[in-house]
Amino acid sequence: MVMGMIDISPEANQVLNIVKAKFGLKDKSEAIEQVVLQYQEEILEPELRPEFINKMMKRQKEGTVRIKDFKKHFGMR
Repeated sequence: MVMGMIDISPEANQVLNIVKAKFGLKDKSEAIEQVVLQYQEEILEPELRPEFINKMMKRQKEGTVRIKDFKKHFGMR
């Protein structure tokens, strides 16, 4: 395990306390880990999640529509 000292704002400290209470964690280190893992799952690489891959595979099988004038079709004029 890596150890380190960090400086955080009072607001971030409050958020960590809320995360700690919500998930029943022992200390703020566990709260930081929880927040980081959620960030990883939701933001860093959401396009690699199985749900996204399945969604795109279904869309790949859908038919296409030919449009002569893109701007006119989507009311961009």
